Amino acid sequence: MTNKSILVKYWQTLYPETPLTRLEEFLSGLTPGVASDEAQDWYKDATVYALYVDLFNNNFDGLIDKMDYLQDLGITCLWLLPILDSPMRDAGFDIKNYDRIRPDLLGMSESASKEEQAIAFKGFLKAAHNHHIKVIFDVAINHTSDQNPWFIESQKTTPNSFSDYYIWRDQPDKYLEARLLFKGIEDSNWEKLGDRYYFHRFFSFQPDLNYRNPEVLLAMTRNLLYWQEMGADGFRADAIPYLWKEDHTSCENLDNTHVIVKFFRAVLDYVKPGTLLLAEACQQPKEVVKYLGSGDECHAAYHFPLMPMMFKAIAMQNGTPIKQTLSSEVTPEINEENQWMTFLRVHDELSLELVYVSEEDRQYIHSRYCLDPKWDFRLGEGISARLSELMQRNPDKIALSYSLMLTLTGTPVIYYGDEFGKLNDETYYNEQIRLTGKDDTRFLVRGRIDWDQLEADLSDENNFHFRVFELIFGMLNNRKKQKAFGRGDTQFVDLQNHEGHDCPGVLAYYRTYHKEQLLIINNLSDKLIKLKNPIPEKDMAILFPKGMRVEDPDNQIVLEPYGFVWFLVLE
Repeated sequence: MTNKSILVKYWQTLYPETPLTRLEEFLSGLTPGVASDEAQDWYKDATVYALYVDLFNNNFDGLIDKMDYLQDLGITCLWLLPILDSPMRDAGFDIKNYDRIRPDLLGMSESASKEEQAIAFKGFLKAAHNHHIKVIFDVAINHTSDQNPWFIESQKTTPNSFSDYYIWRDQPDKYLEARLLFKGIEDSNWEKLGDRYYFHRFFSFQPDLNYRNPEVLLAMTRNLLYWQEMGADGFRADAIPYLWKEDHTSCENLDNTHVIVKFFRAVLDYVKPGTLLLAEACQQPKEVVKYLGSGDECHAAYHFPLMPMMFKAIAMQNGTPIKQTLSSEVTPEINEENQWMTFLRVHDELSLELVYVSEEDRQYIHSRYCLDPKWDFRLGEGISARLSELMQRNPDKIALSYSLMLTLTGTPVIYYGDEFGKLNDETYYNEQIRLTGKDDTRFLVRGRIDWDQLEADLSDENNFHFRVFELIFGMLNNRKKQKAFGRGDTQFVDLQNHEGHDCPGVLAYYRTYHKEQLLIINNLSDKLIKLKNPIPEKDMAILFPKGMRVEDPDNQIVLEPYGFVWFLVLE
């Protein structure tokens, strides 16, 4: 079946009463592309760095200036947090114009033309690609800003082509089973405007799009195609589970949502195979894997429950939460072409949504890590704090956190500034409250990088930021040399101490890819541990040690509190 015939199938599933001629008209403007010689699954070997362009270094020119820094760090893919034109009431996730970038990010005025913007953005993409760095960015496909021209037209009482782009009701009497995502911030999924109500799953200034209208699907697809043609390597599909709504359901993970995702994927593959589609679905893995489909939906997806379980394991000084989360009972196997993306926070927060965290675990993790009431987000379903703050500015625990993320299954995602232990930014937090009128605790972790100060910090070997940077820099540059980290199987192994007793505070596992085998040993505890060598009959090369040494007799492996070691097992 050709891509076009697949698209016809998807269209008829979604819109059985809409003439096929509308789809045919859309498809007539598409030109089929061919796959490049580059590996289509490049994302499996990637190290991803997530950043807000303006907070990282002012604008795209500033980002270009730091390409050497990023390349030296070992970064191979940039995930640009929202860059599209926005009034910035939700850090850019409230999109005003899908075919424009915020002018300030390009160093341009509001009057700059679309063509001028395109030239500047292509220049940035060229600079990134010259440094062997891919570029993906966020596209909020579920909702827009209330300042989007579509929404402004949709409000008008006189019927027009945008009247049904959003979900309007005379009374807030539909989709009542849809859960409230922003607890403590919003009190309803309906917002009154004039004599009518519109539906929203996020902030009230972010109305949900109406994908029951085929024109919405085509409009969003055109937006993706525009940036694909520009040279973007992929898209993070924000809030993907909520696209299709049906009354008397949770309005999450519905069958037609998957059909919409398949439509996006098929069009992107038809025009330029290899464009990454990344699912942002805050769900249990058994639901998330459905967004990978059978090679016909997203290429990769975030593994949300692994994130809080890494924090729980460190707090408990026990690896069981991680083992359970990555077991086949919780995390189904995925196709070889697909990949999990892993992180230590969902960029802005340590998310504890009850959809993938039990109430008991939520309470436990929140009590151990929400060290300041100001950090609480969504009435306990999230914690807004930098990794350094969550780990009480302890370089050893920060490094251990990274050892877990970088060596467990999946492609790691680093949040800007974490590589040098960036701290919460109270000044930025207060500034944004004044600007937006919203007390969003995530502002704490969205501060700017002061590069002059950082340069001074990294020149002082006794400085906290130097200590963190040195550790993470070393880990990142060791990781990229081993294919098994991104592609290998994971097999947990129970180790014994020098007295023959089990060590629940040690999390050890093999990562195996073809003939390459790695052994990772992490001490999750605050105690020194002496371990028996698990494979004394084989030689092992030390790739990266932290608080580790080998002692006689019998080559015992000694790990300091929160220490770890990465071994390459030699044949």
